[in-house]
Amino acid sequence: MSVTNRLIYLPLGGAGEIGMNCYVYGYGPEDRERLIVVDLGVTFPDMDTTPGVDLIMPDVSWLTERADRIEAIFITHAHEDHIGALGHLWPRLKKRIYARKFTAAIGKLKFDEHGLPLDVIHTVEPRPSVVEAGPFRVQFVPIAHSIPESSSLIIDTPAGRIVHSGDFKTDPNPVVGEGWDEAAFRAIAAEAPVKVLMCDSTNVFSPHVGRSESTLADPIHGLIANAGGMVVATTFASNVARLKTLAEAGRAAGRSVCLLGRAMQRMVKVAQDTGVLTDFPPTIPSEQATEVSRQNLMLIVTGSQGERRAATAQLSRGRYLGLELKEGDLFLFSSKTIPGNERDVLRIMNSFSEMGVDVVDDTNGRYHVSGHANRPDLELMHEVLRPQMLIPMHGEHRHLREHARLGEQRGIASEVVTNGMMMDLSGDTPEIAEYLETGRLYLDGSVLIGARDGVVRDRIRMALNGHALITVILDENDDPLGEAWVELMGLPELGKRGQPLAEAMEAELTQFLETAPAKLLRDDDKTEEAIKRIVRQVSVEEIGKKPEVTVVVSRLMSE
Repeated sequence: MSVTNRLIYLPLGGAGEIGMNCYVYGYGPEDRERLIVVDLGVTFPDMDTTPGVDLIMPDVSWLTERADRIEAIFITHAHEDHIGALGHLWPRLKKRIYARKFTAAIGKLKFDEHGLPLDVIHTVEPRPSVVEAGPFRVQFVPIAHSIPESSSLIIDTPAGRIVHSGDFKTDPNPVVGEGWDEAAFRAIAAEAPVKVLMCDSTNVFSPHVGRSESTLADPIHGLIANAGGMVVATTFASNVARLKTLAEAGRAAGRSVCLLGRAMQRMVKVAQDTGVLTDFPPTIPSEQATEVSRQNLMLIVTGSQGERRAATAQLSRGRYLGLELKEGDLFLFSSKTIPGNERDVLRIMNSFSEMGVDVVDDTNGRYHVSGHANRPDLELMHEVLRPQMLIPMHGEHRHLREHARLGEQRGIASEVVTNGMMMDLSGDTPEIAEYLETGRLYLDGSVLIGARDGVVRDRIRMALNGHALITVILDENDDPLGEAWVELMGLPELGKRGQPLAEAMEAELTQFLETAPAKLLRDDDKTEEAIKRIVRQVSVEEIGKKPEVTVVVSRLMSE
């Protein structure tokens, strides 16, 4: 009896959204495929939809249930949306991890923080080195991005060759790390036909050829050289090349340079320790920075996305580590504002403006370049690799759809695949094998909770409507002892009639308890239901809101 094997692809995160990347490949008999996982990333919460949540990551329940079939985990690069969930989710999978030196070092720092074994993270050399993982042979191919040692993956299977692009740009001179090598990718296609290209879609709507990181040096140097007061610049902490360009510009202008922010300092240190960064300009600690004259000081700080606890936000609220901005100083945002962060960033910019600080952002495109391939660069990747199939990834639905259209125009069989769509790639065109329900996990403090557990939903309801705690004491005969007691949170003190809201509720509840039938009061559930109804009714009449209500019914029994 012959057994039919199939090649499958399943995104659990990162397909139909930007962030939280997690992709699964499988090969073997149906429902017995051997699996590999590519990336375990996070996305970030917002106060509107996920208040109080620290991180959001893919729900890996499907993988956990099949952990015995997982061969290995591969991490393409060290951005948080690709590696940020590693320390949180690895204990559920417990498989060997493969990454290049810089990425592996970042991974080990995360493991160390979680008390996890460091020896499961294996450092891999780039192609032609091969990692054997069950039916898969995986090679790391250097590619340019906005963090050192990013990699595309060649995934060779018995059903054909997959190229997983990872995040990339066609930049031959990214300042730090390896550049785009077109000849190397042409050699990949010449060596074996590319069955499927899984490709970054982030900048598919950007019509111009992507600019090199190296083009920023002159404008940044010019801006800082002409600044009068203190100069502060922010960018993504992981963009080591940008940090180097900014630091070199500061030193060239005769300024002492200080890095503020633990994430930024850690990235530079890891890059230096792993040999990725060999000539970063000297910097001074924050304690020493307070002794340098303003016109001779440059700070490079974290918080380009408006993060409340980062250095940028701290400076916008006043003094931070003995340093403060004043009229005539310059603040440079050498970064793009990620959609969803605009309000926080604008708030900070306006705070600086009120101080008299000159704020420069990337509106004119002079001081930032993207780490992702633009439309012409994606077309070049298609032309170089000549894949039989194209599966767009790393993008919102509109990005995936436009990228698939681009592939179809070149005659490549293309499919829009979002989280939870299991694809069968065994044939000549991608086929949907199954739809799976995918979810999210929230890091809430130090605990992982499911997005559907109701915790965040209840938190949002309390934030929108306030909360009322009602305490009622009944004796052994179900008669009330004293009046109902009401405590309110997140609600106005006075109602529209000028009476304290809590007193209005207490009066109505006391009247209810004195007249309610004993049969009703003997039933805790019915009593609670009636109390909630009365509280919400009073609240709607007085303030127009229905609060969340918690009822505590205590019964005093005689001995």
